[in-house]
Amino acid sequence: MTWEFSVLDGIQHLFSSTWGNWFWPLFTKLGSGGIIWILLALWMLLVKKDRQRGVMTLVALLLCLLVGNLLLKNIVARERPFSFLPNMGLLIAIPNDYSFPSGHTMSSFAAAYCLSLGRHWWVKVIYFTLASAMAFSRLYLYVHFPTDILAGVVLGLISGILAKKIIGQVKKQPWGHILS
Repeated sequence: MTWEFSVLDGIQHLFSSTWGNWFWPLFTKLGSGGIIWILLALWMLLVKKDRQRGVMTLVALLLCLLVGNLLLKNIVARERPFSFLPNMGLLIAIPNDYSFPSGHTMSSFAAAYCLSLGRHWWVKVIYFTLASAMAFSRLYLYVHFPTDILAGVVLGLISGILAKKIIGQVKKQPWGHILS
């Protein structure tokens, strides 16, 4: 775990700034509860050509909630990095759940995967850049260890892949046309 504190301290040393202390808390708030991704997915439900991606994103986010936030966080019960530094002042409200895996990162990568399917390469770059920025914000704010972020990326992508498979199976059903 000492190398993880070295990474977090390195991020603080290299990137901490007045601008960052203003921007990253605001940016990370967009990912709280996956709200930005949920809103985008709901918006896509209104557009026929994007409906399937919207449903797929919601399914992936639900998988992230169930597996990551409700199951793994409570099984692993990993304390957050700031809890080891009693005098550390946070730029955001103290999170009241465990650290592993990062829910913000997980939901961001799940959504980026689903939303970028069948899109131009530059749209994929935008979605994955936003997901990566969300992950970085959690490190910058000292609320996750690097391995929490890595697990969030992997679980998010797995959730997206599973959601794609689930939607593929649903489309094969007699009532699956509702996704088209």
